[in-house]
Amino acid sequence: MNIAQLLVEAAERTPTAPAVRAGAHVWHTYTALAERAARLAGFLVEQGVRRGDRVAMFMTNHVAFLEVLYGILHVGAVAVPVNAKLHERELAFILEEAGANLCFVNADTASTAERAAAQSSLSGLAPLKFMDVDTQSYAAAVRSDPVALCPRDADDLAWLFFTSGTTGRPKGAMLTHRNLLLMTVSYLTEVDAVAANDCILHAAPLSHGSGMYNFAHVAVGAAQVIPDSHGFDPAEIGTLLGSLRGVSMFAAPTMVQRLVAGLADDGTGLPGLKLIVYGGGPMLVDQALRAINRFGPRLAQIYGQGECPMTITRLQRERHLDSGEPEVHRRRLASVGTPFHLVEVAIGCTDDLAVRLPSGQSGEILVRSPLVMAGYWSREAAGAGAPIGDWLATGDVGYFDAEGYLHLSDRSKDVIISGGTNIYSREIEDVLVGHPGVLEVAVIGRPNEEWGEEVVAVVGHGSGLPPTTGELDALCRASIAQFKRPRHYAFMPELPKNAYGKIEKTLLKAAMRSS
Repeated sequence: MNIAQLLVEAAERTPTAPAVRAGAHVWHTYTALAERAARLAGFLVEQGVRRGDRVAMFMTNHVAFLEVLYGILHVGAVAVPVNAKLHERELAFILEEAGANLCFVNADTASTAERAAAQSSLSGLAPLKFMDVDTQSYAAAVRSDPVALCPRDADDLAWLFFTSGTTGRPKGAMLTHRNLLLMTVSYLTEVDAVAANDCILHAAPLSHGSGMYNFAHVAVGAAQVIPDSHGFDPAEIGTLLGSLRGVSMFAAPTMVQRLVAGLADDGTGLPGLKLIVYGGGPMLVDQALRAINRFGPRLAQIYGQGECPMTITRLQRERHLDSGEPEVHRRRLASVGTPFHLVEVAIGCTDDLAVRLPSGQSGEILVRSPLVMAGYWSREAAGAGAPIGDWLATGDVGYFDAEGYLHLSDRSKDVIISGGTNIYSREIEDVLVGHPGVLEVAVIGRPNEEWGEEVVAVVGHGSGLPPTTGELDALCRASIAQFKRPRHYAFMPELPKNAYGKIEKTLLKAAMRSS
């Protein structure tokens, strides 16, 4: 059950169909992509890479990304895609932790990778080799003699996914071939029924969620579009939506808001756009309504983690539409939807995972599914990983409403406890983002001698003038209890984010403590 079999079969079924596009230009057919992956696998064999070895990828979104990924999988090795925005020290830690001796880079990342290799922490490994896909050496590598697809068991490791590590060092979630195949089937049956003439635009990092959706599109012979910018550029995306059709893309909520602001409404209704799947953080209700107003019924939400890749709950496109009951509509948009069919979700207590809480009561979100990772990678334990038991404790706090929709309250470690009462930042953020001058907002707790913590709202206002504290306080007074209202407001054009586009509340908390 090698997930790379999807590419082999697509090449047999639709050999001349576009597989990879550089912008609107066809870069590889399926025959070419499958052949280059098999030849790159032959090169890896020549380099001593064997079944189960870890091979890293530290690349921006590049036309060679997929041939490298499938070459690694083809030879039976384990892909370790690393976000190209990470610092050299973070990269060095991941390379060492994964035990990778070979890392693919491109021109955008080569210098950072070289600095990472110089880190003393890598001294315990065999000499680290880099292959730059923008060099003649790589061009020669993909001319190597091809090798046959390596058979793999369903529970063999395929993708080592390192978490963002916002609260400490990244941990490697071990994703098996079974995990990735079930994720692919779940996407095709419950998020988007991809057609062969559709395509996916990779504006978010291929090393993360967007890259995981490549499998669903390869499975049906659809195309992968790599922007010429190698990243997220609303103007470029607008141009591509004018020349391509059946375009879907994965985006963080902040990216969706930038698209709403940056894609000019030319009256055509964006005919090339099929679907925006957003996730990686909550979409506040008023933000979702703005996006629906701009894009129409072409939004879907997923809630997942690297430990249960892209598949815990989903809010399908039809559930983004107003059925004539505005309050019901807003309540659904405030949720992350309902569980995927292969996923069981429960609300439990962090001190006793066996306790299930009733509807409406908040607790830690627990997940049980064949989609859940095999465990966390541990180099010292030869990849055995830490046992996780029957349930995956997500670290997120949430509750089910009476209709069965899951609502995220907060990360469990981000709950604000003021005067002995738990305050969930999401509820306050939902209110504040209703102000037209609020582009984004993060609500955090700041130490307070009397109350333990006080509520602070950090508002991102973009290039416009910030709203006044009086205006924001009036919104809160009209919507939430007095004890939940922010006691302090801070303003900045844009909130700090990590390499995955998530707001860095840890940095904001540190800044607020010193202010």
